[in-house]
Parts: sequence; C-alpha cells; structure tokens
Amino acid sequence: MQEFAMEMSPIAGADEVITRNRDQFLRELVSELANVLESRVGLEAAEGFIARVGSQIGETMNEEYRTIFGTEALDAKQVAQALVDLKSRIEGGFRIEAICPDRIVLTNSACPFAGQVDGRESLCMMTTSVFGRIAASNLGYARVEKTATIARGDPGCRVVIHLTEGEAGREFFG
Repeated sequence: MQEFAMEMSPIAGADEVITRNRDQFLRELVSELANVLESRVGLEAAEGFIARVGSQIGETMNEEYRTIFGTEALDAKQVAQALVDLKSRIEGGFRIEAICPDRIVLTNSACPFAGQVDGRESLCMMTTSVFGRIAASNLGYARVEKTATIARGDPGCRVVIHLTEGEAGREFFG
C-alpha cells in the first residue's frame, strides 16, 4: 500500500446540505447521550447521571460568579443575576420573573439545547442541578421545581427556586 498526503478541497454543495457546526454537533452529542441513557436505564436514572454533571459544573460556575461579585456568598438577587447570565452565555433565554424572600422565579423562552431538547426531559436536570447547586451554595438551601419545560412541549420553561423546604422539586443543600 502506498502512502501519500493529499490536499483536499471542500466538497462542492456540502454547505447547502450540511449546516452542522461545532455547537450543533455538541448539542446533538449531548442529546443523543441523554437518549441512550433514558432508553437504557430509564428517565430517573438518566436524570441522576445528568444531575451529577450539572452539580459539578454548577460548583465551578459558582466560584466564577463569587469572584465576579467579589464576595464569599451571593445574595438572592446576585444568584438570580448569575443564573440568567450563565444561561445567556450558552444561548438560553432566561429572565427573572420574581425574587421573593422564599423563592426566585425564572422563565425561559429559548433552550440552549435548541430543538435537541424536545422529548429529552433528562436534559432539564442540567438546569436543575446547576441552578440548585449555585443557589444552595450561597443561600444555604434550594429546592428547584420546573413548572413548565420546553422538553415536555411547553412553549417555554418556568423554574421556581424555592428557598424554603417543601414537597415539590429537587432539594439542594449548601
């Protein structure tokens, strides 16, 4: 077998058919990983794996926002600002609906996973875990409840970060 190097030109017409870039590829990758997990181990176990990843990412992001705000612990307003900012950086459409003594409410019009999130509820655990980890690390406790999600077919997401104990949602402790 003869070895040789050859310079390749782009394939004519490929750009009209193939629109995938690095961002799209990574969204597809994560979505398909979630799909495989959900189909092999079930939704609850898949959410557990994704929650673990989200919690670790949340810890890193929390330290970054503490540095930005120049504080050892963010207050509720800073937590809400940080959560909206981090989602904005990854093309999410989160906004603050309310900041109350017992809860922070955020709404979302655009999922960072875009169309890849449709039917992949386990991917919402990434948001739950990142939000829960950051809120609990700074405020001592968080219980994250998703009252609407794009993944379930809702037109947008609504996430309530309860700052007091209760029934609904996933709990996080500081």
